[in-house]
Amino acid sequence: MKGKNSALFLFILLGALTAFGPFVTDMYLPSLPSMVGYFDTQASMVQLGLTSSMIGLALGQLFFGPLSDRYGRRSPLLAAMLLFIVSTVCCIFSSTIESFIFFRLIQGVAGAGGIVVSRSIATDLFTGRELAKAMAIIGAINGVAPVASSVLGGFLTDSIGWKGIFVVLLGIGVLLLLGNLRFRESLPVERRKRGSLKSMLAGFGVVLHNRRYVYYVLQMGFAMGVLFTNISSSPFIMQQHYGFSAFGFSLFFGINALAIGLAAGLSVKFSNPEHAMFVGSAGMTLLSLIEFVALSLGCSFVVYEALLFLLLFALGLTFTASTTLAMDCERANSGTASALFGAAGFAFGGVVSPLVGLGNILSTTGLLFLVCSLCSLGFTLLALSQTHASLWHSFKGRLLPMVRIVRRTK
Repeated sequence: MKGKNSALFLFILLGALTAFGPFVTDMYLPSLPSMVGYFDTQASMVQLGLTSSMIGLALGQLFFGPLSDRYGRRSPLLAAMLLFIVSTVCCIFSSTIESFIFFRLIQGVAGAGGIVVSRSIATDLFTGRELAKAMAIIGAINGVAPVASSVLGGFLTDSIGWKGIFVVLLGIGVLLLLGNLRFRESLPVERRKRGSLKSMLAGFGVVLHNRRYVYYVLQMGFAMGVLFTNISSSPFIMQQHYGFSAFGFSLFFGINALAIGLAAGLSVKFSNPEHAMFVGSAGMTLLSLIEFVALSLGCSFVVYEALLFLLLFALGLTFTASTTLAMDCERANSGTASALFGAAGFAFGGVVSPLVGLGNILSTTGLLFLVCSLCSLGFTLLALSQTHASLWHSFKGRLLPMVRIVRRTK
C-alpha cells in the first residue's frame, strides 16, 4: 500500500458507497405508477423491480464480501462500480418489464459491492470507539441519502420521468468509480485470506458459529423489517389513503429518512453501543405498539407521521450500534461478516415487503411494525446477555488465579 487516504475522503467515499442501498431502492419509488403505463403491465410486475433489486443487494454482498477478504478491497470495488454502470445503462434501454427486472437484479448485485466493502474498509482502519464514530458518521451520511433520493425521485418523476432517475443513478455510478480509483487499499496482502473457493465459503460457517454475532445480525434483520415495511407501505398510505401527490410523498419520505440519519449520528453519544442498541430497540417496540393502535383506529395523517418519525429515529439508534458490535466481534473475517450482515438485512426486507399488501394496508403495516420490533428487541436482549456472560467469564478467569494465590499465602 502506498500512502493513505485522508479521513475526510474516506468518510465521504464510504458514506456514498453505503448510500447505494437507499438510492437503488428508494429513488424510483414515486415513479412506480408511471412505469405501469410505460411497460403496459401490472403494478405487481413493476414492484418486482424493487424486489429483484433487494434480492441482488442481498446476494451481491455474499459474493463481494469473501472476495474482498481474499483479493483486497479496491479491486472488488472497481469491479462492482463497472457492473453497476453497465446494468444501469441496460435498465434505461430495457424494452420489456422482464428485461428491466433482470437488470435491476444485476444492478442490486453491483450496488451490494459498495455496501459490503465499505463496512470492511471501516473495520480495517478503525477499532473500538473510533470504529463506532466512523460507523456513526457513515450512518449519518447514509441517512441523508434516502432524503435526497426520494425528493429527487419525486421531482424527476414529475419532470423527465423514470428514465431520468436512472440517468442520475448512472452519473452517481461514474462519480463513485472515479472516487474508487483514488482509494488506497486498506487490507494489506499479509492480512488477506488464502485458500480455495471452498475454504472461502467455509468462512461463512466460522462466522455463523459466533452466537453473539448471529444475534446482532438477527436484531438488525428485524429492524430492517421495520424499515422495509415503511418503504413498501408509505407510497400507498400517503398517496392513496391520505391523498398526497408523488412529490408530496417524496418530501415526507425524505423527512422520515432524515430521522434515521440524525439518530445514527447521535448514537455515538451513548456510553457504549450496547446501550444505544437497547434504547433504540425498546423505543421501536413502544412506538410500534402505539402506531399499530393508531393505524387500526384510522388516525389522522399528523398522528401517523409523528409516530413514524419517532419510530424511525429509534430505528436509527440501533443501526449504527448493531453494525459496530457485529463487525467488532468478527474482525478476523470482516468481509464475510459484513456480507452476511448486509445480506440478512435485505433478505428480511424482501420477505416483509410483499406482506404489506395483505388485507387492510393500515392494520397490516402497524402489525408488521410491532412484530418486527418485538423480535428485534428479543435478539437485542439475547445479544446483551451473551456480552455480559463473556465479560463474567473473562472476569472469573482473572479472579480464580488471584483466589488461589490468596489461599496459598494463608
